[in-house]
Amino acid sequence: MSPKPLRFGIKITQMEGSYPEMREAWLEADRLGFDTAWAHDHLLNLDPAKPQTEGWTVLTALLVQSSRIRGGLMVSANTFRHPALLAKIATTLDIVSGGRLEVGLGAGWYEEEHRQYGLSLPPIAERMQRLEEACRILEALWTQPRATVDGIYYQVRDAFHEPKPVQRPHPPLVIGTSGDKVGLRIAAHHAQTWNTPRATPEEFAKKSALLDQYCREVGRDPGDVERSIQFLPDAMTGDIVTRAREFIAAGATHLIWSCPTPFSAASVRQLWQEVVVPLRTRG
Repeated sequence: MSPKPLRFGIKITQMEGSYPEMREAWLEADRLGFDTAWAHDHLLNLDPAKPQTEGWTVLTALLVQSSRIRGGLMVSANTFRHPALLAKIATTLDIVSGGRLEVGLGAGWYEEEHRQYGLSLPPIAERMQRLEEACRILEALWTQPRATVDGIYYQVRDAFHEPKPVQRPHPPLVIGTSGDKVGLRIAAHHAQTWNTPRATPEEFAKKSALLDQYCREVGRDPGDVERSIQFLPDAMTGDIVTRAREFIAAGATHLIWSCPTPFSAASVRQLWQEVVVPLRTRG
């Protein structure tokens, strides 16, 4: 199993800043050389009194205005959209961005936004089954001339999906999960990247080893699945570089840091100089 090359990402979310601030930060990340940039997918701010813009719309605007950086939502809530619709949205964005989309996908979790917007939030076991079916539908629509998937919760029948994405066989699927029994098995079957937002380096290493096991069980090379970790805002204190090195030693090859607030070109440059440059120069 050969290790993936290190990638460095930045998370610039709608909950923490306005669109003009996000745009300024995103374009500076593109200019500096970050590998990836991420918004998120929520209909409601965690502080419900604050604004929240829609993720795929914002992501489209930011990817089209940038020139080289790859981007996605960390992660898109499967409970918001039928996977066939998501396949069409993602395909369109992959085309208009010139093949720079990474498709983050998770089971959905924020109860209050589902309640307020009248969306179903099934029990976790059902959500995980829905997530697995969604992955199969996305893959089928992206790669097959006509797609038929007959799931328990989702079905597509002889579905015509053209044009196909720019990226072949399809845009990378980034599965966000920390579930040892089900989530990591879904990642082993379908993910090009596995992501978790909260873990110690020791926990990350254990989950990564479990993912290795599940990959081998389904006949897949564990090296095909990139391992990524998010540093959420509450983790953006103290010696970030040392913690990042601990995660790299634990197997992470894609590190994603929350952009310092308020979002600006200057805040992105600060993160680049204080965190990314030391890691790039000394590993």
